[in-house]
Amino acid sequence: MGTIKVTNIRVHAHHGCLAEESIIGSEYRVDVSVKANLAKASISDYLSDTVDYVHINRIVKEEMQVPSKLLEHVAKRMINRILLEIEMAEKVKVSVSKINPPIGGDVEMVTVVLSSKRS
Repeated sequence: MGTIKVTNIRVHAHHGCLAEESIIGSEYRVDVSVKANLAKASISDYLSDTVDYVHINRIVKEEMQVPSKLLEHVAKRMINRILLEIEMAEKVKVSVSKINPPIGGDVEMVTVVLSSKRS
């Protein structure tokens, strides 16, 4: 078993419960970790034998463009797609962070972390 990590995917998107968040948008950071059997890829050197991080990045960017009120909803959609589209993914962990959230304080970011495994 091994892990593929795609860290600090930066995206401008329109998530949140406040009306202005859906209009103005915010900056986000997404981190994805996928556990899979990477033994074959470590020997073969073939992209088809591993988890393609370009595919992960594409899923993140596409799902971040679909507005949601909650970061939990966005993270779960990403997890569902990764497990659906990347057959060798056994476990997925997604962190979605809103940079400088509008919560009336000096807060760098808020983060939601969800994980799921293939059943």
